[in-house]
Amino acid sequence: MTAKGVRRLPEERWLDAFADYLRAERRASEHTVRGYVKDIGQFADHLRKLGVTDWSNVAQHHVRSFLAERREHGSSGRSLGRKLSALKTFYRFLRRRGVTAHDPFADMRSPKAAKRLPVFLYPEEAAELLERPDVGTPLGLRDAAVLELLYGCGLRVGELTALDVGAVDLSLGVVAVHGKGSKERIVPIGEYASLAVRRYLAEARPLLLKRPDERALFLNARGTRLSDRGVRLVVSRYAAKLSRSVRLTPHALRHSFATHLLEAGADLRIVQELLGHANLSTTQVYTHMTRDHLRSVYGAAHPRA
Repeated sequence: MTAKGVRRLPEERWLDAFADYLRAERRASEHTVRGYVKDIGQFADHLRKLGVTDWSNVAQHHVRSFLAERREHGSSGRSLGRKLSALKTFYRFLRRRGVTAHDPFADMRSPKAAKRLPVFLYPEEAAELLERPDVGTPLGLRDAAVLELLYGCGLRVGELTALDVGAVDLSLGVVAVHGKGSKERIVPIGEYASLAVRRYLAEARPLLLKRPDERALFLNARGTRLSDRGVRLVVSRYAAKLSRSVRLTPHALRHSFATHLLEAGADLRIVQELLGHANLSTTQVYTHMTRDHLRSVYGAAHPRA
């Protein structure tokens, strides 16, 4: 495709082309694809307001004004950093397609994100949460299995909702997870999670199932695959019933999984493998969490603290 041809593509077409590039060449997850496409769409809207109609005419001050506008709309430093990363990736895509040789991002640094330790539950709170679902109902059995896998296996919400029935081998006690970059990892399933999934498959999923060819492990009330949003609603609904008020997300259960493993003496590299982290530095944030927890316990309990 010629550079001229690409410039003439309507917005939906070049966004689709960028999305295809992310999937095929960057092996990005659908979550990342949606986020990047949204960011580029926002940037294009901003450029139109400034009267910029050609990607080759974009300058650094256009990028900075866009980021300033998004900051005024409440975007955090971390969110702004992701938007800048999306724009840089998009320009690499344009240069590879011969649309432009221009790079308005030379020497631009990402906005600093405030360092925040992830939210996590204490072990007794995790146990309280896992006891909340009413296992006398099909949806309660499903919710119990969802919570057990999130906490017991440390899955990302997208990894959980992508699971098909065949991904779980209860006889071996493992689940095959497709993580970021389409990388597969095998994660062990503990006794409690295994029991919850077994009960769900035997007693609840057949009642929720509407089509015999549906492969999704977790189903919603309509008999189709449970969505990421559906899982977030499940977690927040049961979190609202906890003794301690906490804004809980599925990712907080993943954080709890890692934190509790490390506090019990698990090797950092094993936790890295279980989480599916490409870099050990990503996992090391949990060592800070466990140190902070130990300090708080020491401070509260030791007579000479």
